[in-house]
Amino acid sequence: MVHGWYKMAKLRLVDPGRKEPDSEKITINLGYIDLGQIDLLVQEGFYSNRTDFIRTAIRSQLGNHGDVLKQTVARRSLVLGLQRYTRQDLESLRAAGEQLHIQVLGLAMIDEDVPAQLAAQTIASIVVLGALRASPKVKAALADRIR
Repeated sequence: MVHGWYKMAKLRLVDPGRKEPDSEKITINLGYIDLGQIDLLVQEGFYSNRTDFIRTAIRSQLGNHGDVLKQTVARRSLVLGLQRYTRQDLESLRAAGEQLHIQVLGLAMIDEDVPAQLAAQTIASIVVLGALRASPKVKAALADRIR
C-alpha cells in the first residue's frame, strides 16, 4: 500500500543538540561589468562583501515572488524547511508495508546509518527543491526515484 508524504507527519525533524548546516554552497558566473558594479557598491559601503550583495539580491527576488511561492508550496504539498528521515522511521514504514513519497522544499536528510536496501524498500519517490543529503549508496539505490 502506498501512502502520500503526509503519512509521515510523525517523523522527527532534528535532534535539538545536533547542528545542521544552514546553507548550501553554489557557484555562479557573472559578467565583468556586473561584478565591477557589485564591487563598487561594496567599496562604497552598501554591502560588506560580494556574498552579502548576492544574498540580499536573492532575498529581494524571493520576497517579490513570495505569494507565488506560498501558493505553489501549498498546491504541491511540499514540506517547507528541513525534513530528516531516520533508520527507525524507515524500519517502521517497512514493518507497516508502506512507502514514502518525499516532497521537500529545503533540505531532505536521510541519516547515514540507513542501509541502501532499506531506503529502496521504503522510499517510492523523492522530489527535493533544495538539497538532498544521503550516503552515496542510498542516493545510488534511489537514483531512478529522484526527480
